[in-house]
Amino acid sequence: MSNKHLFLLSGFPRAPLQNGIGRYVCQLKRVTLKFCKSHGTSKGMREFIENDLVDFAKSNPGIAVYVKPRRHRLPYIYAEFLNGEIQNIECHTYTYEEIKKWLNLLKTRSGMPAIRYRKLWHTDNPSIQGIWSPFTNRDPAYNMATFPMEDFIDVPNKAPTATELLLKMFEEQKQNNTSTELNSDSPDNRN
Repeated sequence: MSNKHLFLLSGFPRAPLQNGIGRYVCQLKRVTLKFCKSHGTSKGMREFIENDLVDFAKSNPGIAVYVKPRRHRLPYIYAEFLNGEIQNIECHTYTYEEIKKWLNLLKTRSGMPAIRYRKLWHTDNPSIQGIWSPFTNRDPAYNMATFPMEDFIDVPNKAPTATELLLKMFEEQKQNNTSTELNSDSPDNRN
């Protein structure tokens, strides 16, 4: 068993600048693909550049992609993030699919250094009541139920929506108008 995790920084999971709450901003700023044009260890990188680099750049317009050929050197993926973090990945004999997976991983990372989590959740305002979950105030009978279930679908508070109220008012107004027209056309009122 390894004790490498003991030397990692520890902390709580968090998103940079509340990313994803209003909108998502990709944290990867720049990717530089370094490779050799003739060496065999760069074969997977060259295949990726020939086949998928243009599609990757088009589908991710917020990421600047640079290609840097170097003679007789190992291939690298050099990634820079918005928070200033830099990550180097040595792609020595990586296949085409592995290069795609690494770029996808870098694209979805926050750029924060890898940390050991103290807990899986954290709050800035702790409460004596504990953490909330969607199952906090549910009936325990739902734990053994088979779904779909009609009782579960029904909403307990069925207040009419604004659209339903407007339609009801429109129908009432239409009935009042037709009843006043009928009363005005009756023979007793034609004097």
